[in-house]
Amino acid sequence: MDKILIRDLKIFAYHGVNEEEKVNGQNFVFDIDLYVNMTKACYSDNVEDTVSYAKVIKTVTKVFTAEKYNLLEKAAQITAEAILEEYPDVAKVKLTLKKPEAPMKADFSYVGVKIERER
Repeated sequence: MDKILIRDLKIFAYHGVNEEEKVNGQNFVFDIDLYVNMTKACYSDNVEDTVSYAKVIKTVTKVFTAEKYNLLEKAAQITAEAILEEYPDVAKVKLTLKKPEAPMKADFSYVGVKIERER
């Protein structure tokens, strides 16, 4: 299966267990793999024959910022569900959600979750 890749998508939002995370917010980073049959688009060269990554980015941003979640697991699930619901040509989505500014006393580049959902 072919893949559309979205890498290092930064979105500012208000998720976290700590109250200050819900008040001050922080940056989150997505890596998303969309499993799509791109055969038709490869021959037609028409964006209507594929899944528009620009539209997917708008969907992800809208869904991810609509509510405040305690857990990355919940935020990732809601985001993956929205992609599958809105884009029927996506057979499977792999989504990595990174939290590089998690308020912990440790030296790390990010903490995060990775999920896979399919039809």
